[in-house]
Amino acid sequence: MRTLDPTKLFRLPWNLADNSISWLEITQACNIYCDGCYRENVPGQHKSLREIRHDLDVFSRLRRADGISIAGGDPLVHPDIVEIVRDIHDRGLKPIINTNGAALTSEFLHELKKAGVFGFTFHIDSHQKRPHWKDKTELELNELRLHYAEMLAREGGISCAFNSTVYEDTLQYVPQMLEWAREHIDIVHVMVFILFRQAILDQEYDYYIGDRKIDFAELTYATREERVVDITAPVVVDEVRKIYPDFSPCAFLNGTEDPDTYKWLLTTRFGNRRGILGYAGPKFMEIVQNGNHLFTGKYLAYAHPRILKWGKLTLLLWPFDRGVRKVLGAYLKSVLRNPLNLFKGVRTQSIMIIQPIDIGEDGSANMCDGCPDMTVWKDKLVWSCRLEEQLHFGQNARFVPRKVAADLRDGNGDGVQEMETVSEDVA
Repeated sequence: MRTLDPTKLFRLPWNLADNSISWLEITQACNIYCDGCYRENVPGQHKSLREIRHDLDVFSRLRRADGISIAGGDPLVHPDIVEIVRDIHDRGLKPIINTNGAALTSEFLHELKKAGVFGFTFHIDSHQKRPHWKDKTELELNELRLHYAEMLAREGGISCAFNSTVYEDTLQYVPQMLEWAREHIDIVHVMVFILFRQAILDQEYDYYIGDRKIDFAELTYATREERVVDITAPVVVDEVRKIYPDFSPCAFLNGTEDPDTYKWLLTTRFGNRRGILGYAGPKFMEIVQNGNHLFTGKYLAYAHPRILKWGKLTLLLWPFDRGVRKVLGAYLKSVLRNPLNLFKGVRTQSIMIIQPIDIGEDGSANMCDGCPDMTVWKDKLVWSCRLEEQLHFGQNARFVPRKVAADLRDGNGDGVQEMETVSEDVA
């Protein structure tokens, strides 16, 4: 395995108070089952507009952001989604709808566009129980992805992103999914791969709130099945390099416990439908993020589709970034081979690999440091991926190795001392 070196990547400057995104939970209702979903599906359980506006006020008070990821559940089933989008837009923020797309029609999309929607992130993967698409592979689902990408392209001016959960049996498809995204680089702007995580019960941990042992089986993201839940970002990178050997991430977020883990691993590539010219380096992303913050006061979340067409213009950054210099060299060679390439476009496309919570041998929870997906719970910012713990127990649980828990129950002083050294609740 080719090891990624965090010192050779740009550490994204996002943090708890100043970030690119905030994560707005507006409903617990969903119209599709997704394997490993972090939220319990509660039909008809929507937040009121008053509650949603209060959450937005909390974000405005505690966290500077460029965009708002509207999530759930599926936000398109919320009866007031158009008004929610309009409210976010009127606050000067980018409304990004995270949806499975099942409820989206061209007419609905047009209404959302008029309200100010900036982009969509469609969750589509083969472990969903999606009507008419069951038992389809990730590659067969590209037909559905293209349906939504073309729908947004016809409406125009809307960012189009796709995410899918990567399981043990779907890891093999990631390179070909990126090849499909390259073929549609003009209408597919972002690809996100979220590595499957689930709490496997009856293993080496017990779960505690304070000194009280709890039943973690109450949570939707807990299971007693034996499942692979430790795929890492570098493993995905190595898989991608089977088709794209020069695939080069440029930026990352590290873990809260382990600084050399890649919780959000970002790659920006340049190309067109004919092929990939190369990849941005860390200085490119440093200029983009800090430059955007300098001029707008915010770190960049999603770029407008019209900006992504300016691939040739961004090549002017070649003096500062080694990756861009390679892209420029590849572009100039293509023009020498065929002068008509001078008139063909060069676009940028982003690829994000997200590695959620990892539990250490000592029970420490390695979360995403500077995570964009923080949401509001009781007027505080909490990790959205662990929101069910807040709802069920009032706080995040601690993961305690079984030996420590046994010593505690037996009144072993050494065990109590050992438990006290376990990482504190990450909330």
